[in-house]
Amino acid sequence: MPERLHDERRRILVVDDEPYIGRIVQLKLEDGPYDVELALDGHSALAVLRSESIIDVILLDIMMPQISGLDVLAELRQLPHRRLTPVIMLTGKGQETDRAQAAALGATDFLTKPFSPKKLLARIDELFLS
Repeated sequence: MPERLHDERRRILVVDDEPYIGRIVQLKLEDGPYDVELALDGHSALAVLRSESIIDVILLDIMMPQISGLDVLAELRQLPHRRLTPVIMLTGKGQETDRAQAAALGATDFLTKPFSPKKLLARIDELFLS
């Protein structure tokens, strides 16, 4: 995996099939100390995740066409270089079964839409402080 230079901004992959939501999250995070790559579906997300590019945190929508966020999470946890990458699941559904499945697959956190961009930013900041 490529080494990070000390002064490089952290990189976040945002995966959401709703371009408007993805773009809002991207703009908010890029106002902070983060660089953001946006993927609009599971296939695009997996292409990025299979690469050797540096990704420090993944924000992953559960409900997406073709490949769900849970399927993406299951596959990325099989990738040796992504096994420990923090993943925050984002969803419009607050169902406990989704939470349980995401946790079982190794999700770091779970936020239900609509969520506060400030709360999301604070949670990401916490990941880097711990």
